[in-house]
Amino acid sequence: MRTDRKKSSGSFCIILGGILWGCIGLFTRPMYAAGLSVFNAIALRNVGAMIGLTLIFAIFDRSVFKIKPKHLPIFFGTGIISILLFTLCYFACQRICSLAVSGILLYTAPAFVMLMSALLWHEKMDARKLGALALAIIGCVLVSDPLGAGRISAAGLLLGLGSGFFYATYSIFGRYALKHYSSSTVTLWTFIFAGLGSLFFANGDVLSVFGSVSLTIDVLGLVLLSTVAPYILYTRGLERTESSRASIMASVEPVTAAVIGIAVFSEKMTVFTAAGIICVLLGVFFLAGEK
Repeated sequence: MRTDRKKSSGSFCIILGGILWGCIGLFTRPMYAAGLSVFNAIALRNVGAMIGLTLIFAIFDRSVFKIKPKHLPIFFGTGIISILLFTLCYFACQRICSLAVSGILLYTAPAFVMLMSALLWHEKMDARKLGALALAIIGCVLVSDPLGAGRISAAGLLLGLGSGFFYATYSIFGRYALKHYSSSTVTLWTFIFAGLGSLFFANGDVLSVFGSVSLTIDVLGLVLLSTVAPYILYTRGLERTESSRASIMASVEPVTAAVIGIAVFSEKMTVFTAAGIICVLLGVFFLAGEK
């Protein structure tokens, strides 16, 4: 009974984290419209998360700052490889491909996680997982509007697959880190590395957003609601959930983004979008309800 509750709480954390990730467009669209570059947006997101987490834990739980030097390579993995390289590949893909193509290629991540988890930890690839994975991938393709996806260049394909792969590695590095530290420690040190690494890509215009009250609010929303909170939730969920299951359940992210696009930005609801949302939610439901 306690195991079932633990698994349910893990699923809840992962799904809620995916929903909050899907809200990122609420904050980034006004920033891009104001002329902020994607590299500065990445820097604001990661450095802001690093500062916010450092302040929060300096007040409430200083124990999370203590790690062993031999484990620094793990956090280099979660911070630089998983977070920084993922965002760089993803936004670069968006520059040369459509948003639809970028979204489709990003959500190859659950397949990467499932394969790596099977190889590293011998997680079972049973019919339930494979069915949920198929539903998630089909749903993400449909939500991304396949008829409007356009052509894919070789560079775009490699960048898109790279974003999916690096996105997937967080579930892998995170699981290693959670063998030694709490989810709070893992999240903090991930963004210490990601934040410091992001500074190399920022330029002098990065602070210009703070000249506007509305854009400052958007930065705070991006950092706190669509970065700090979902990564804390997802990492905590990994403590209670297999990596492969977690990655598939997090595919509620593009569904949330699609719903926000329709409700807030007046984007068109197509038959493909509706079918994709249903497919993803069915896949998540099958895994979240697994005993």
